[in-house]
Amino acid sequence: MSDWNQQTIDEFRANEGRVGGPFEGAPLVLVHHHGRKSGKDYVAPMMYLADETDPKTVYVFASKGGAPTNPDWYTNLTASGTATVEVGTETYPVAVQEIKGADRDRIYTEQAKRYPGFAEYEVKTAGIRTIPVLALTRS
Repeated sequence: MSDWNQQTIDEFRANEGRVGGPFEGAPLVLVHHHGRKSGKDYVAPMMYLADETDPKTVYVFASKGGAPTNPDWYTNLTASGTATVEVGTETYPVAVQEIKGADRDRIYTEQAKRYPGFAEYEVKTAGIRTIPVLALTRS
C-alpha cells in the first residue's frame, strides 16, 4: 500500500471518517478487500456517492485517476462479490454488484457533476475503457 493511502486511512480513522487534502469535504469510504491472487487483505480509500433512495447502498468508481486499466481492487471486489467497508465510525459487510448500462451512466454522471475530477477521468479513458461503477450494499 502506498504511503499516501496509509496516511489517508490513518487520518480517516483518527477523525471519524473525515480527511483533508484532496478528499476534504468529500464522502470517503475505506473498502477492505481480499487479493484474488495474493491472498492478502487490503484497504483502499475511495470517494463514494450515496444512493438517493436506499440508505444501505453507496457507489464507488473504479476510475484509477483516468488510467487505461481498472484498479486491482475492482477485480478483487467483483471476483469476491463481498467486502467490508468503513463509513464514518461504522464498519460493516457489503455485497458488491457492478452497475451497467443506463443506471451506470446516470450514477457516474451525478458523481462527475458533484466532483469534476471524475468528468476528467472519463475523458482520459474515452475509447479505452468505461469506468466501472460498483454498488456496495450493506448485508
